[in-house]
Amino acid sequence: MAIPNDLFLFNSTSSPYSSTEVYVNTSLSPSGPPCTDWSPVPMTTVIPTIYSVICVLGTIANTLAVCVLAHGGASRRTVANTFMLNLCMSDLLFLLSLPLWAVYYSQGYSWPFGWFACKICGTLHTLNLYASIFFITCMSMDRYLAIVHPLRSQSSRNPKRARLTCILVWVLACACSAPTLALRDTYHLEALGVEACVILYPDRTWYLTLAFMKILLAFLLPLLIISCCYCAIGSDLLADTGLLRMQKQPHPPNMPSFKSLESQEGGNKPERPPTPCVSPSSSGARPLEGRGLERVLLTVAAVVLAFFFCWFPFHCVTFLDVLVQEGWLDSCWVNWAIQNLTPLTLCLGFSNSAINPVLYCFIGNHFRGRLGGLCKGLYTCLKARGEEHSQKRGSFSTRLSSFSRKLSDLKDLAIVEPSGPA
Repeated sequence: MAIPNDLFLFNSTSSPYSSTEVYVNTSLSPSGPPCTDWSPVPMTTVIPTIYSVICVLGTIANTLAVCVLAHGGASRRTVANTFMLNLCMSDLLFLLSLPLWAVYYSQGYSWPFGWFACKICGTLHTLNLYASIFFITCMSMDRYLAIVHPLRSQSSRNPKRARLTCILVWVLACACSAPTLALRDTYHLEALGVEACVILYPDRTWYLTLAFMKILLAFLLPLLIISCCYCAIGSDLLADTGLLRMQKQPHPPNMPSFKSLESQEGGNKPERPPTPCVSPSSSGARPLEGRGLERVLLTVAAVVLAFFFCWFPFHCVTFLDVLVQEGWLDSCWVNWAIQNLTPLTLCLGFSNSAINPVLYCFIGNHFRGRLGGLCKGLYTCLKARGEEHSQKRGSFSTRLSSFSRKLSDLKDLAIVEPSGPA
Protein backbone atom coordinates (compact mmCIF):
# COMPACT_ATOMS: atom_id res chain seq x y z
CA MET A 1 0.00 0.00 0.00
CA ALA A 2 1.37 3.36 -0.98
CA ILE A 3 2.09 6.02 1.61
CA PRO A 4 -0.99 8.25 1.70
CA ASN A 5 -0.58 11.88 0.80
CA ASP A 6 -3.58 12.88 2.89
CA LEU A 7 -5.05 11.33 6.01
CA PHE A 8 -7.80 13.87 6.42
CA LEU A 9 -10.64 11.58 7.46
CA PHE A 10 -13.31 12.53 4.96
CA ASN A 11 -16.84 13.05 6.28
CA SER A 12 -16.83 10.88 9.36
CA THR A 13 -13.54 11.07 11.18
CA SER A 14 -10.85 13.59 11.92
CA SER A 15 -7.14 13.34 12.45
CA PRO A 16 -6.29 13.42 16.17
CA TYR A 17 -2.96 15.05 15.59
CA SER A 18 -1.58 18.05 13.74
CA SER A 19 -1.22 18.26 9.99
CA THR A 20 2.58 18.56 10.36
CA GLU A 21 2.69 14.97 11.62
CA VAL A 22 0.19 13.78 9.02
CA TYR A 23 2.13 14.98 6.01
CA VAL A 24 5.62 14.13 7.14
CA ASN A 25 7.94 13.21 4.25
CA THR A 26 5.40 14.32 1.64
CA SER A 27 5.31 17.27 -0.69
CA LEU A 28 2.09 18.49 0.90
CA SER A 29 3.54 19.04 4.34
CA PRO A 30 2.40 22.41 5.67
CA SER A 31 4.91 24.63 7.37
CA GLY A 32 2.53 26.21 9.87
CA PRO A 33 3.65 26.47 13.49
CA PRO A 34 2.26 23.93 15.96
CA CYS A 35 -0.63 25.21 18.05
CA THR A 36 0.90 24.79 21.49
CA ASP A 37 -1.32 27.46 23.06
CA TRP A 38 -4.58 26.10 21.58
CA SER A 39 -6.13 23.35 23.64
CA PRO A 40 -7.71 20.52 21.61
CA VAL A 41 -11.36 19.56 21.89
CA PRO A 42 -11.89 16.35 23.94
CA MET A 43 -13.14 14.26 21.02
CA THR A 44 -13.23 10.96 22.90
CA THR A 45 -16.11 12.19 25.09
CA VAL A 46 -17.85 15.00 23.19
CA ILE A 47 -18.27 13.30 19.81
CA PRO A 48 -19.61 9.92 21.07
CA THR A 49 -22.18 11.74 23.21
CA ILE A 50 -23.41 13.89 20.32
CA TYR A 51 -23.46 10.90 17.97
CA SER A 52 -25.53 8.89 20.45
CA VAL A 53 -28.12 11.64 20.84
CA ILE A 54 -28.40 12.14 17.06
CA CYS A 55 -28.64 8.38 16.50
CA VAL A 56 -31.46 7.88 19.02
CA LEU A 57 -33.55 10.92 18.04
CA GLY A 58 -32.96 10.50 14.31
CA THR A 59 -33.76 6.79 14.33
CA ILE A 60 -37.04 7.33 16.20
CA ALA A 61 -38.15 10.24 13.99
CA ASN A 62 -37.24 8.58 10.70
CA THR A 63 -38.71 5.21 11.71
CA LEU A 64 -42.03 6.84 12.58
CA ALA A 65 -41.97 8.74 9.29
CA VAL A 66 -41.22 5.58 7.29
CA CYS A 67 -44.02 3.68 9.06
CA VAL A 68 -46.58 6.39 8.31
CA LEU A 69 -45.45 6.98 4.72
CA ALA A 70 -45.21 3.26 3.87
CA HIS A 71 -48.47 2.38 5.65
CA GLY A 72 -50.63 4.63 3.49
CA GLY A 73 -52.63 3.23 0.59
CA ALA A 74 -52.39 4.05 -3.09
CA SER A 75 -54.05 7.42 -2.53
CA ARG A 76 -51.23 8.42 -0.17
CA ARG A 77 -48.44 7.57 -2.61
CA THR A 78 -47.94 11.11 -3.80
CA VAL A 79 -44.84 12.61 -5.34
CA ALA A 80 -43.85 14.45 -2.15
CA ASN A 81 -44.36 11.36 0.01
CA THR A 82 -42.28 9.25 -2.40
CA PHE A 83 -39.33 11.63 -2.08
CA MET A 84 -39.81 11.87 1.69
CA LEU A 85 -39.86 8.09 2.09
CA ASN A 86 -36.58 7.72 0.21
CA LEU A 87 -35.05 10.57 2.21
CA CYS A 88 -35.98 8.87 5.49
CA MET A 89 -34.57 5.55 4.28
CA SER A 90 -31.31 7.24 3.34
CA ASP A 91 -31.07 8.87 6.77
CA LEU A 92 -31.86 5.58 8.51
CA LEU A 93 -29.12 3.73 6.63
CA PHE A 94 -26.61 6.32 7.76
CA LEU A 95 -27.88 6.51 11.35
CA LEU A 96 -27.34 2.76 11.75
CA SER A 97 -23.59 3.33 11.28
CA LEU A 98 -23.32 6.14 13.85
CA PRO A 99 -22.85 3.78 16.88
CA LEU A 100 -19.72 2.36 15.23
CA TRP A 101 -18.31 5.86 14.71
CA ALA A 102 -19.13 6.70 18.33
CA VAL A 103 -17.11 3.68 19.47
CA TYR A 104 -14.32 4.72 17.11
CA TYR A 105 -14.02 8.14 18.73
CA SER A 106 -14.41 6.84 22.27
CA GLN A 107 -11.45 4.48 21.74
CA GLY A 108 -9.13 7.23 20.60
CA TYR A 109 -9.48 6.75 16.83
CA SER A 110 -9.01 2.99 17.00
CA TRP A 111 -11.24 1.07 14.58
CA PRO A 112 -11.97 -2.39 16.01
CA PHE A 113 -14.48 -3.57 13.39
CA GLY A 114 -12.19 -4.50 10.49
CA TRP A 115 -11.56 -3.10 7.03
CA PHE A 116 -14.88 -4.26 5.54
CA ALA A 117 -16.95 -2.42 8.14
CA CYS A 118 -14.68 0.60 7.67
CA LYS A 119 -15.45 0.68 3.95
CA ILE A 120 -19.19 0.11 4.41
CA CYS A 121 -19.66 2.70 7.18
CA GLY A 122 -17.61 5.30 5.33
CA THR A 123 -19.52 4.67 2.12
CA LEU A 124 -22.89 4.84 3.92
CA HIS A 125 -22.02 8.27 5.24
CA THR A 126 -20.93 9.58 1.85
CA LEU A 127 -24.00 8.02 0.26
CA ASN A 128 -26.24 9.79 2.76
CA LEU A 129 -24.36 13.06 2.27
CA TYR A 130 -25.24 13.09 -1.42
CA ALA A 131 -28.57 11.21 -1.43
CA SER A 132 -30.23 13.27 1.32
CA ILE A 133 -29.29 16.57 -0.30
CA PHE A 134 -30.38 15.33 -3.73
CA PHE A 135 -33.76 14.22 -2.34
CA ILE A 136 -34.24 17.54 -0.53
CA THR A 137 -33.51 19.30 -3.82
CA CYS A 138 -36.04 17.10 -5.66
CA MET A 139 -38.65 17.86 -3.01
CA SER A 140 -38.00 21.57 -3.35
CA MET A 141 -38.38 21.44 -7.12
CA ASP A 142 -41.57 19.39 -6.80
CA ARG A 143 -42.99 21.86 -4.31
CA TYR A 144 -42.12 24.72 -6.66
CA LEU A 145 -44.00 23.03 -9.52
CA ALA A 146 -46.99 22.20 -7.30
CA ILE A 147 -47.39 25.73 -5.94
CA VAL A 148 -46.16 28.06 -8.70
CA HIS A 149 -47.26 26.01 -11.75
CA PRO A 150 -50.06 23.76 -10.46
CA LEU A 151 -51.95 23.38 -13.77
CA ARG A 152 -48.95 23.09 -16.06
CA SER A 153 -47.24 20.44 -13.89
CA GLN A 154 -50.22 18.13 -13.32
CA SER A 155 -49.25 15.80 -16.18
CA SER A 156 -45.58 15.58 -15.21
CA ARG A 157 -46.03 15.21 -11.46
CA ASN A 158 -47.05 11.61 -10.87
CA PRO A 159 -45.78 8.87 -8.49
CA LYS A 160 -44.37 6.75 -11.33
CA ARG A 161 -42.04 9.53 -12.50
CA ALA A 162 -41.18 10.27 -8.87
CA ARG A 163 -40.07 6.65 -8.38
CA LEU A 164 -37.94 6.82 -11.52
CA THR A 165 -36.41 10.05 -10.23
CA CYS A 166 -35.63 8.37 -6.91
CA ILE A 167 -33.86 5.53 -8.73
CA LEU A 168 -31.80 8.10 -10.65
CA VAL A 169 -30.93 9.89 -7.40
CA TRP A 170 -29.76 6.64 -5.80
CA VAL A 171 -27.62 5.86 -8.85
CA LEU A 172 -26.02 9.32 -8.80
CA ALA A 173 -25.40 9.11 -5.05
CA CYS A 174 -23.79 5.68 -5.45
CA ALA A 175 -21.59 7.02 -8.25
CA CYS A 176 -20.46 9.92 -6.06
CA SER A 177 -19.78 7.47 -3.21
CA ALA A 178 -17.77 5.01 -5.32
CA PRO A 179 -14.40 6.76 -4.70
CA THR A 180 -14.98 6.53 -0.95
CA LEU A 181 -15.68 2.81 -1.23
CA ALA A 182 -12.44 2.35 -3.17
CA LEU A 183 -10.18 4.59 -1.07
CA ARG A 184 -11.53 4.08 2.45
CA ASP A 185 -9.49 1.55 4.42
CA THR A 186 -7.87 0.89 7.78
CA TYR A 187 -4.39 2.32 8.30
CA HIS A 188 -2.01 1.89 11.21
CA LEU A 189 -1.08 5.23 12.80
CA GLU A 190 2.30 4.71 14.44
CA ALA A 191 2.11 8.01 16.33
CA LEU A 192 -0.94 6.78 18.24
CA GLY A 193 -0.49 3.04 17.94
CA VAL A 194 -4.03 2.55 16.60
CA GLU A 195 -5.66 1.12 13.50
CA ALA A 196 -7.62 4.07 12.09
CA CYS A 197 -10.36 4.12 9.45
CA VAL A 198 -9.24 6.71 6.91
CA ILE A 199 -9.37 7.66 3.25
CA LEU A 200 -6.03 6.98 1.53
CA TYR A 201 -5.76 9.43 -1.34
CA PRO A 202 -3.30 8.31 -4.06
CA ASP A 203 -2.19 11.90 -4.74
CA ARG A 204 -3.20 15.51 -4.27
CA THR A 205 -5.32 15.54 -7.44
CA TRP A 206 -7.63 12.90 -5.99
CA TYR A 207 -8.04 14.85 -2.78
CA LEU A 208 -8.74 18.19 -4.50
CA THR A 209 -11.16 16.62 -6.99
CA LEU A 210 -13.21 14.87 -4.31
CA ALA A 211 -13.15 17.91 -2.04
CA PHE A 212 -14.41 20.29 -4.73
CA MET A 213 -16.98 17.72 -5.90
CA LYS A 214 -18.27 17.50 -2.36
CA ILE A 215 -18.50 21.28 -1.99
CA LEU A 216 -20.14 21.86 -5.38
CA LEU A 217 -22.49 18.87 -5.74
CA ALA A 218 -23.38 18.41 -2.08
CA PHE A 219 -23.78 22.03 -1.05
CA LEU A 220 -23.44 24.97 -3.45
CA LEU A 221 -25.50 23.67 -6.37
CA PRO A 222 -28.31 22.21 -4.19
CA LEU A 223 -28.38 25.37 -2.10
CA LEU A 224 -28.74 27.50 -5.22
CA ILE A 225 -31.60 25.35 -6.57
CA ILE A 226 -33.40 25.17 -3.21
CA SER A 227 -33.09 28.91 -2.63
CA CYS A 228 -34.40 29.74 -6.11
CA CYS A 229 -37.35 27.38 -5.72
CA TYR A 230 -38.37 28.72 -2.34
CA CYS A 231 -37.88 32.35 -3.33
CA ALA A 232 -40.25 31.73 -6.24
CA ILE A 233 -42.71 29.99 -3.90
CA GLY A 234 -42.63 32.86 -1.44
CA SER A 235 -43.11 35.45 -4.18
CA ASP A 236 -46.02 33.52 -5.66
CA LEU A 237 -47.77 33.11 -2.30
CA LEU A 238 -47.30 36.76 -1.41
CA ALA A 239 -48.57 37.80 -4.84
CA ASP A 240 -51.67 35.64 -4.39
CA THR A 241 -52.27 37.28 -1.02
CA GLY A 242 -52.10 40.73 -2.60
CA LEU A 243 -54.50 39.72 -5.37
CA LEU A 244 -56.88 38.27 -2.79
CA ARG A 245 -56.93 41.56 -0.92
CA MET A 246 -57.62 43.40 -4.17
CA GLN A 247 -60.45 40.97 -4.86
CA LYS A 248 -62.10 41.79 -1.51
CA GLN A 249 -61.99 45.55 -2.20
CA PRO A 250 -65.02 47.16 -3.96
CA HIS A 251 -64.56 47.68 -7.67
CA PRO A 252 -65.93 50.42 -9.90
CA PRO A 253 -69.05 49.33 -11.79
CA ASN A 254 -67.33 49.27 -15.19
CA MET A 255 -64.20 47.48 -13.98
CA PRO A 256 -64.32 43.64 -13.86
CA SER A 257 -63.18 41.99 -10.64
CA PHE A 258 -60.21 39.64 -10.39
CA LYS A 259 -62.59 36.76 -9.75
CA SER A 260 -64.51 37.37 -12.97
CA LEU A 261 -61.29 37.65 -14.98
CA GLU A 262 -60.05 34.44 -13.45
CA SER A 263 -63.28 32.63 -14.34
CA GLN A 264 -63.00 33.84 -17.93
CA GLU A 265 -59.52 32.36 -18.23
CA GLY A 266 -60.65 28.93 -17.20
CA GLY A 267 -61.41 28.85 -13.49
CA ASN A 268 -59.61 29.38 -10.24
CA LYS A 269 -56.16 28.08 -9.56
CA PRO A 270 -55.89 24.85 -7.53
CA GLU A 271 -55.39 25.18 -3.84
CA ARG A 272 -51.85 25.48 -2.58
CA PRO A 273 -50.67 22.55 -0.40
CA PRO A 274 -50.98 23.70 3.22
CA THR A 275 -48.29 21.32 4.48
CA PRO A 276 -45.10 19.89 2.97
CA CYS A 277 -46.32 16.27 2.87
CA VAL A 278 -49.66 16.99 1.17
CA SER A 279 -50.07 17.13 -2.57
CA PRO A 280 -51.95 20.00 -4.15
CA SER A 281 -55.60 19.47 -4.77
CA SER A 282 -56.91 19.51 -8.27
CA SER A 283 -60.18 21.09 -7.27
CA GLY A 284 -60.74 24.78 -7.59
CA ALA A 285 -60.30 26.81 -4.41
CA ARG A 286 -59.04 30.13 -3.34
CA PRO A 287 -55.34 30.69 -2.57
CA LEU A 288 -53.83 30.34 0.85
CA GLU A 289 -54.47 33.12 3.28
CA GLY A 290 -53.97 33.89 6.94
CA ARG A 291 -52.37 31.16 9.01
CA GLY A 292 -52.16 28.77 6.04
CA LEU A 293 -49.91 31.19 4.19
CA GLU A 294 -47.83 31.89 7.27
CA ARG A 295 -47.41 28.16 7.87
CA VAL A 296 -46.13 27.51 4.35
CA LEU A 297 -43.76 30.48 4.45
CA LEU A 298 -42.40 29.46 7.85
CA THR A 299 -41.86 25.91 6.60
CA VAL A 300 -40.08 27.25 3.53
CA ALA A 301 -37.79 29.42 5.66
CA ALA A 302 -37.12 26.56 8.09
CA VAL A 303 -36.11 24.16 5.31
CA VAL A 304 -33.63 26.55 3.72
CA LEU A 305 -32.15 27.72 7.04
CA ALA A 306 -31.85 24.17 8.41
CA PHE A 307 -30.04 22.99 5.29
CA PHE A 308 -27.73 26.00 5.31
CA PHE A 309 -26.82 26.04 9.00
CA CYS A 310 -26.37 22.27 9.22
CA TRP A 311 -23.93 21.91 6.33
CA PHE A 312 -22.36 25.33 5.78
CA PRO A 313 -19.81 25.07 8.67
CA PHE A 314 -18.57 21.65 7.53
CA HIS A 315 -18.04 22.76 3.94
CA CYS A 316 -16.28 25.90 5.18
CA VAL A 317 -13.81 23.78 7.12
CA THR A 318 -13.36 21.52 4.09
CA PHE A 319 -12.59 24.56 1.94
CA LEU A 320 -10.09 25.78 4.53
CA ASP A 321 -8.31 22.43 4.32
CA VAL A 322 -8.15 22.75 0.53
CA LEU A 323 -6.56 26.20 0.90
CA VAL A 324 -4.00 24.78 3.33
CA GLN A 325 -3.07 21.96 0.97
CA GLU A 326 -2.60 24.47 -1.85
CA GLY A 327 -0.35 26.60 0.36
CA TRP A 328 -2.64 29.62 0.32
CA LEU A 329 -3.22 29.48 4.08
CA ASP A 330 -0.73 28.43 6.70
CA SER A 331 -1.28 29.49 10.28
CA CYS A 332 -1.84 28.03 13.72
CA TRP A 333 -5.54 28.84 14.00
CA VAL A 334 -6.31 27.33 10.57
CA ASN A 335 -4.61 24.05 11.47
CA TRP A 336 -6.40 24.00 14.84
CA ALA A 337 -9.75 24.68 13.16
CA ILE A 338 -9.31 21.89 10.61
CA GLN A 339 -8.20 19.43 13.27
CA ASN A 340 -10.85 20.19 15.90
CA LEU A 341 -13.81 21.69 14.08
CA THR A 342 -14.12 19.04 11.35
CA PRO A 343 -15.77 16.41 13.60
CA LEU A 344 -17.88 19.05 15.37
CA THR A 345 -19.20 20.49 12.12
CA LEU A 346 -19.86 16.93 10.97
CA CYS A 347 -22.04 16.45 14.04
CA LEU A 348 -23.99 19.53 13.01
CA GLY A 349 -24.38 18.13 9.51
CA PHE A 350 -25.46 14.75 10.85
CA SER A 351 -28.18 16.44 12.90
CA ASN A 352 -29.90 17.29 9.60
CA SER A 353 -30.87 13.60 9.39
CA ALA A 354 -32.90 14.01 12.59
CA ILE A 355 -34.31 17.42 11.60
CA ASN A 356 -35.53 16.38 8.13
CA PRO A 357 -38.58 14.32 9.19
CA VAL A 358 -39.60 17.03 11.66
CA LEU A 359 -39.50 19.75 9.00
CA TYR A 360 -41.11 17.79 6.20
CA CYS A 361 -43.72 15.69 8.00
CA PHE A 362 -44.31 16.17 11.70
CA ILE A 363 -45.25 19.83 11.34
CA GLY A 364 -47.96 18.85 8.84
CA ASN A 365 -51.51 18.46 10.12
CA HIS A 366 -52.31 15.57 7.79
CA PHE A 367 -49.14 13.68 8.72
CA ARG A 368 -49.78 14.12 12.44
CA GLY A 369 -53.35 12.92 11.90
CA ARG A 370 -52.15 9.81 10.07
CA LEU A 371 -49.54 9.16 12.75
CA GLY A 372 -52.22 9.50 15.43
CA GLY A 373 -54.50 7.16 13.51
CA LEU A 374 -51.70 4.62 13.13
CA CYS A 375 -50.90 4.76 16.85
CA LYS A 376 -54.60 4.53 17.71
CA GLY A 377 -55.00 1.50 15.46
CA LEU A 378 -51.95 -0.14 17.01
CA TYR A 379 -53.30 0.54 20.49
CA THR A 380 -56.70 -0.88 19.56
CA CYS A 381 -55.06 -3.98 18.11
CA LEU A 382 -52.93 -4.53 21.20
CA LYS A 383 -55.95 -3.92 23.45
CA ALA A 384 -58.05 -6.42 21.50
CA ARG A 385 -55.30 -8.99 21.72
CA GLY A 386 -55.00 -8.37 25.45
CA GLU A 387 -58.74 -8.80 25.93
CA GLU A 388 -58.71 -11.95 23.81
CA HIS A 389 -55.82 -13.32 25.84
CA SER A 390 -57.64 -12.41 29.04
CA GLN A 391 -60.80 -14.16 27.82
CA LYS A 392 -58.79 -17.23 26.91
CA ARG A 393 -57.18 -17.23 30.34
CA GLY A 394 -60.63 -16.79 31.97
CA SER A 395 -62.09 -19.62 29.89
CA PHE A 396 -59.13 -21.83 30.73
CA SER A 397 -59.51 -21.00 34.43
CA THR A 398 -63.24 -21.82 34.26
CA ARG A 399 -62.56 -25.15 32.58
CA LEU A 400 -59.79 -25.91 35.05
CA SER A 401 -62.11 -25.09 37.99
CA SER A 402 -64.86 -27.28 36.55
CA PHE A 403 -62.42 -30.10 36.02
CA SER A 404 -61.17 -29.71 39.60
CA ARG A 405 -64.73 -29.90 40.94
CA LYS A 406 -65.43 -33.03 38.92
CA LEU A 407 -62.21 -34.60 40.13
CA SER A 408 -63.16 -33.77 43.75
CA ASP A 409 -66.59 -35.37 43.30
CA LEU A 410 -64.99 -38.52 41.95
CA LYS A 411 -62.68 -38.68 44.95
CA ASP A 412 -65.66 -38.33 47.31
CA LEU A 413 -67.48 -41.17 45.56
CA ALA A 414 -64.42 -43.36 45.83
CA ILE A 415 -64.11 -42.72 49.57
CA VAL A 416 -67.80 -43.48 50.41
CA GLU A 417 -67.88 -47.22 49.54
CA PRO A 418 -71.06 -49.40 50.03
CA SER A 419 -70.90 -51.78 53.05
CA GLY A 420 -70.79 -55.61 52.45
CA PRO A 421 -73.00 -58.38 54.05
CA ALA A 422 -72.54 -58.92 57.77
